[in-house]
Amino acid sequence: MTELKGYHAHVYYDPATRPIAERLRETIISRFAVKPGAFSDEPIGPHPISQFSVIFEADEFQKIVPWLMLNRGGLDVLVHPLTESSYDDHSKNALWLGTPVPMRLEILRPTYRNELLPGVSAHSA
Repeated sequence: MTELKGYHAHVYYDPATRPIAERLRETIISRFAVKPGAFSDEPIGPHPISQFSVIFEADEFQKIVPWLMLNRGGLDVLVHPLTESSYDDHSKNALWLGTPVPMRLEILRPTYRNELLPGVSAHSA
């Protein structure tokens, strides 16, 4: 059995939809136990377009993901597990809300840095 360390939700936006993304991020932070990531207006890691992420523990999945399905404001969202394989997490184990964004999988590291995992601070939201 693969160890599940939590999840990331990546919300993609462009200059025209950034205000929607800003409102969505604030709402997520106020409603759920997440560790928010910063806005990335430039490609970062495997993400080829602008995005922000939220990091959350497995027990928050059932709260956040159904809410995002209905309240993502038309934005595309990648939800992926955090396991020992970041490549698999961003590809075959990924869940998409909206239209999948082509990932730059070839640049992924095999494992996650500690700051990309949920932790005690994830409950302070």
